[in-house]
Amino acid sequence: MSDDGHEQNGHENVPSRQRRRFEGISSRAYEHPADRSALVALRKLSGFDTVFKVLSGLLPERSLRLLFLSDSVRVSDAQFAHLNDMLRDACYILDLEKVPPMYVTQDPQPNAMCIGLDEPIIVVTTGLVELLDEEEMRAVVGHEVGHALSGHAVYRTILLFLTNLALRVAWIPLGNLAIMAIVTALREWFRKSELSADRAGLLVGQDLQASMRGLMKLAGGNHLHEMNVDAFLAQAEEYEAGGDLRDSVLKILNTLPRTHPFTTVRAGELKKWAESRDFQRIMDGHYSRRNEDKDTSVSDSFRQSAASYASDVKNSKDPLMKLVTDIAGGAGDLGGRVRRGFGGFASGGGSSKDTSGSPKDAPPRDTDAHPDDESPNGDG
Repeated sequence: MSDDGHEQNGHENVPSRQRRRFEGISSRAYEHPADRSALVALRKLSGFDTVFKVLSGLLPERSLRLLFLSDSVRVSDAQFAHLNDMLRDACYILDLEKVPPMYVTQDPQPNAMCIGLDEPIIVVTTGLVELLDEEEMRAVVGHEVGHALSGHAVYRTILLFLTNLALRVAWIPLGNLAIMAIVTALREWFRKSELSADRAGLLVGQDLQASMRGLMKLAGGNHLHEMNVDAFLAQAEEYEAGGDLRDSVLKILNTLPRTHPFTTVRAGELKKWAESRDFQRIMDGHYSRRNEDKDTSVSDSFRQSAASYASDVKNSKDPLMKLVTDIAGGAGDLGGRVRRGFGGFASGGGSSKDTSGSPKDAPPRDTDAHPDDESPNGDG
């Protein structure tokens, strides 16, 4: 539990929160498998830290630090003291020895970020501070401290730099394509890192309802009396399962330019993790520790990441993911399945000949497992 007035690791006078502390916890304990595998691989690269310290001269980190120092409010005992208490408490719970500086910047858009190469800094907007109550804000502060503990700030800074670089080299033949390929991969990783940080926020706040409320407010504003957690989570279910293959493609296109998953998706993923055995084991004190990080196997981490993606595809209700699962399982009448998935063709969609086999060749589970495959026109 957090102790009243403990004085160690620079977290003096942190108020008692009656929350469990995770001494020596490794970020691997809460990281999404895809996020964890990328981080483990990067940490194992010889000279990795040196390379990025050299790169820091090219990145706008110093400019950003000076900007926030000169035009924002630095959180301390004298300024935004309640945020300072939350920050120190979050660092104590996750056992982050050095408390990163935090700034509040004037911006009506609710937002928070953790950036920096040598030392992470946390920035929250006035829009976010005004939107969230104390426990919701605690989860957000824990989210950003989770970024700092994982080292996400380094890659976030690089992503900002590369995105800016892509705009500058857009006129060079193939130059923009090469940069954007890297940016796209970084964005996919960063979306997973946001799921990791949401988990860290839950470990700090230890209040799932507060985490859910915060995500709802990010989606719908300060109208909590008009919103409902169960209905919000039902939206996540509908988003994943609804529509046909066209909607699946549109989901991918909508997601590609984003660094963050959609809020309903984040809420659904966090609730799923909160109900998992992994979360309960952490709360019981059984978790990966930092002193074991050096012994972590890169190949094992990649296998866990691949298994996670495979499980997501297998258990997904998304029409495209169901089709991928059926292809892997050797489902019959694949052409018909694709036509029905895209809503049939404009003319004669249901009259296409199927001479490859009799109805018994198609797996009998298809009819029951995928009722959405049948179109209104009776193409099924």
